[in-house]
Amino acid sequence: MSFLQGFLARFRPGNFLIDPKFAANRIRYIAQCCFVGAVMLVVLLMLDAFYQTVFIAALGASSVVAFVTPTLRASRPRCLIGGYLVGILVGCAVSTLVLAISNLVLLDERTVRIVLGAAAVGLAMFIMVTTGTEHPPGAAVALGFVLNEWDFSTIAIVLAGITSISVIKELVRDQLMDLL
Repeated sequence: MSFLQGFLARFRPGNFLIDPKFAANRIRYIAQCCFVGAVMLVVLLMLDAFYQTVFIAALGASSVVAFVTPTLRASRPRCLIGGYLVGILVGCAVSTLVLAISNLVLLDERTVRIVLGAAAVGLAMFIMVTTGTEHPPGAAVALGFVLNEWDFSTIAIVLAGITSISVIKELVRDQLMDLL
């Protein structure tokens, strides 16, 4: 079977557009998703949502992981906060190399940022899987630190955001169900 045939087979009758678990848990699904929206509102109000949108967007992805799949390993505090710490450390370290490499190899800074941004994602992923802190948005944070301007307040904002999400998720963990 070709890739296209396999892909299209997923849309045949018997493959549901709406998750069959939704019918039995409508209220839980709606309440949990509304709760995630409220958590993100608090986080966005607490942080300056327009300060560094790439990092705030990563926090949105992390809130989905944390609250849609609360029993998933990637939604544990070790992975949420640890994945971001790895992303921040790798992103900051790699971003410091951008100007040095740009001057050294006579490439424009934009090209170097792109190449090193890709390397930062791979390095962050490697460190996360070897330290047991796997959290995909953490790799996005590494990329964001390489591609964007940042300062120490950026680090504080990102860490405050992911810590808030992690603490709130742990406080309500017993009321959450996996929606996947």
